[in-house]
Amino acid sequence: MRKLLLAGLVLVTLFAAAVWLIPASDSYLFLPDEAKPLADQVMVEGEKPSPPGGIYYVEVIVRKASLLEEHLSALRPDGADLVPEEALVPPGSTFDDRREQNRRLMSRSQEIAAAVALRELGYDVVADPAGARVVAVAGDAPAAGKLDPTDLIVSVDGKTVRTPADLRRLIAEHEPGESVRLGVREGDETRTVEVGTIESPDEKGRPIVGVQVEQAADIELPLDVDIDLGNVGGPSAGLAFALDIVEELRGTADRGRKVAATGAIELDGSVTPVGGIKQKVLGARRAGADVFLVPAGDNAAEARRHAGDLRVIPVESFRQALRALATLPKKAG
Repeated sequence: MRKLLLAGLVLVTLFAAAVWLIPASDSYLFLPDEAKPLADQVMVEGEKPSPPGGIYYVEVIVRKASLLEEHLSALRPDGADLVPEEALVPPGSTFDDRREQNRRLMSRSQEIAAAVALRELGYDVVADPAGARVVAVAGDAPAAGKLDPTDLIVSVDGKTVRTPADLRRLIAEHEPGESVRLGVREGDETRTVEVGTIESPDEKGRPIVGVQVEQAADIELPLDVDIDLGNVGGPSAGLAFALDIVEELRGTADRGRKVAATGAIELDGSVTPVGGIKQKVLGARRAGADVFLVPAGDNAAEARRHAGDLRVIPVESFRQALRALATLPKKAG
């Protein structure tokens, strides 16, 4: 009897271990990662030595969930959220497509952040916005089959689109289900594409066509700026990049404090929403950040729910972010 009981326990243990190690086929985990300083990853021509404090970026770790983690929330790591595969990779796409899209978005966000920061510091920056470049099209979205990656959207219903913010604003003038007329430029010619809209799964009542876009622009910088975050992708570190460039050149942005920041940045300096806010605020807390700058609106509301004693500062633009930091008492050190 004792041997049978022992054998049963061994089998149960082996089964549990196997289930734990076998990944779920359709679920992923978003996990917090400790915020990291940018000083050593951002190189700016003429930069000054880094004083105490610093600008920190935050990222989200994404990995497959085990079967047990998928079905038993108590077994998920602290701060984890379960995300279905289709939320990460739209139908018709692959993870390789997603990685390439994030790589492109990261590269463009670095260039735009440098342009915004240097322009704010008074440098002569050539930055002409040219429209919203399509990065990806969801396979089940109204835009599928009508728009392709690399298409350049320059108008909505005849109204000029110079930035992704313009595109979102003009589409938002419609109700979900209505159609929009998009002007798509190819070389010197522009064609009109009529595309339906659906309600955004993230924002109730907001119409979308189902594309991911980036800023298209001709940018010439007066200084050499090199940013290298390795395999980190996506546009959400744009605000942190711009703040760190100011810090590298002037040494005045962080006020001697650990400043964590997240938010995509547009060429006009506007700061737009990002994903994974819960994990990012937890990452900022783990790094001992003094403040956390986030896009205003839903991102800020979500951040405050998980911030604890960490001060959350909502911002709508890069200039507002600089003003908010300038009002902080300088930290002695």
